[in-house]
Amino acid sequence: MRFRTLKQLARLCEDEGKPISQLMLDEQARESGRTADQEFAKMASYYDIMKEAVRKGLTEPTRSRSGLTGFDAQRMSAYAAGSEPLLGEASALSLAYALAVSEVNASMGRIVATPTAGSCGIIPGSFVSVQERFGWRDEHMVAGLFCAGAIGYVIANNSFVSGAEGGCQAEVGSAIGMAAGALVELRGGTPQQAVHAVGLALKNTLGLICDPVGGLVEIPCIVRNGFGSVTALAAADMALAGVRSVIPSDEVIQVMLEVGGSMPEKHRETAKGGLAQTPTGRRIMKDLYGKDGAARGTSGTAASGTTQSETYGAAEAGTARTARSGTSEAEQAETAKAAQLETLGATQPETPRSARTASSGADQRESSDPAH
Repeated sequence: MRFRTLKQLARLCEDEGKPISQLMLDEQARESGRTADQEFAKMASYYDIMKEAVRKGLTEPTRSRSGLTGFDAQRMSAYAAGSEPLLGEASALSLAYALAVSEVNASMGRIVATPTAGSCGIIPGSFVSVQERFGWRDEHMVAGLFCAGAIGYVIANNSFVSGAEGGCQAEVGSAIGMAAGALVELRGGTPQQAVHAVGLALKNTLGLICDPVGGLVEIPCIVRNGFGSVTALAAADMALAGVRSVIPSDEVIQVMLEVGGSMPEKHRETAKGGLAQTPTGRRIMKDLYGKDGAARGTSGTAASGTTQSETYGAAEAGTARTARSGTSEAEQAETAKAAQLETLGATQPETPRSARTASSGADQRESSDPAH
């Protein structure tokens, strides 16, 4: 890739007269050795999966194996259709669609990790809802995914997208930034406006901890996806209106790295702090696993790395790996580091942070995507 920062990305787009999506498509084709048409077709297949996950979450049973979550997307959709939501119908539907995809994930369905399974609802929720609202063609939305991928590429190479390393700010926060920037482009905004949207979005999630109740990608992960889709819309609208991120977006990404690095272990996907250790959180953990920690009939995704769902890393989105339950903490940490680059984007170049390097060719794999 010819860019490592959002500033460089925007400058290249301006110099070459291209939107971010086109620049990213060209770069991806050059690095992969495939044609731009082939890369676009592959990304289009990922968007098909996203739309199917939205449909499934709104129309089919989505009760998770743990029994903790399910059907909230359908509740939200019915509410939006039958009353006047405070958010307005457009935002309420985005929220419902994001919940739908996250519930499909929790119920062992097929999703696209964007950039992780724990944040898989934000881009589909916002994308599918605005497509319906404005009547955009699928090709337009697929181009938007390449824009999101470029943003995710920069974040992954300069900070992290893994809850195990940076907390929920790294997963949900990154997804919100990716969605916000792409939405700006989809609405005709400039590369500079898209970059400002990323900074505006990320600033709103700095410090968000990863505290999955029971170690599962369910509580509070699913509702955070719903909120995240709405935040992406808000950040995009602010940028399109001319609101700027006074702190440059690349500097905001560095702050996310700093905050995540200083975050206590108990707030980084371990289920040892936050909501996971409230009285109710501990009771749920006991009900799920018993005093000895043995699972009682549940097979959802745990923070310890049990397989949750088949995920697809878009645009050569890195290395989804299947982890085993009962692995050691050291093995879990390595799995989390390896999984953190399951982001929309191209093959990552080598960096001093080697865990942030993704391999190409990850078409269809099972994911041990970090809980958040």
